[in-house]
Amino acid sequence: MEQTASPTKADLLARWLLPLAALIVLGVWFYIAPPGILGKADSIGYAVCHRIDERSFHIFGRQLPLCARCTGEFYAAGLTLIILAILSPKRSGMPGWKLGAPLLFFLFAFALDGSNSYLYLLKQTSSGVFENIPNIYVPNNTLRLFTGSGMGIALASILYPAFNSAVWKNYNPASALDWKKLGVIVGVVLVIDLLILTEHPAVLYPIAILSALGTLSLLVIVFSMVWLLMMRLENTFDSLAQMWMPFLAGMTLALLLITLIDLLRLRLTGTWGGFPLG
Repeated sequence: MEQTASPTKADLLARWLLPLAALIVLGVWFYIAPPGILGKADSIGYAVCHRIDERSFHIFGRQLPLCARCTGEFYAAGLTLIILAILSPKRSGMPGWKLGAPLLFFLFAFALDGSNSYLYLLKQTSSGVFENIPNIYVPNNTLRLFTGSGMGIALASILYPAFNSAVWKNYNPASALDWKKLGVIVGVVLVIDLLILTEHPAVLYPIAILSALGTLSLLVIVFSMVWLLMMRLENTFDSLAQMWMPFLAGMTLALLLITLIDLLRLRLTGTWGGFPLG
């Protein structure tokens, strides 16, 4: 008769302490974050984004939780994870060289536009030698949105198979991404980007929430994988239901990081708004 290993003291301790820690961290984050759904989304964006007003989209004059570039990056990453989870369940194969080419292009475009945009910011806010910094072109929120979206697709396309190869007992070694799926993802993201550029509140409000959730999802996935490595639980799970403890640990660590960065930034700047340009 097959015997199952009894849980260790460390396992039992984690089962009790982890939910308690999660409640404490969630309570602290909920308390310090601005009120309302968008306020909570703001606090997530505040931890990862400069939130400069001029570089963000607005709903009725209210700045979105993330700048245009980060909005594109994190909503596209969250959406890509959802699409891959539906179309490529438990697939752990990384994109090959051919599929890696468009992903590298997305990365290059993100780096190029981000660098050019940063140099333009220096020119705007500094004097002396910085006033003569050359720019390839005048940056704008449209390019920030598109290059951010490409980066989000690339990030999720790498993170998703890495997660599957670390978690599942019986993962599928086939590539999680192929040309057809990449085409679907790029097509959906392109349509959404064009809708975002209309700046209609009916589009921007759900995008504000989705971009914040996308940010949180990436952090939770990364920290869940860290938890698995720490607890030596790699490749031991058959279903998402069994993953409640790693996900809870990942959520706790993600919210703890967000809370600490929020408190530090709030202490330094005294505002939930973007970094001052002056």
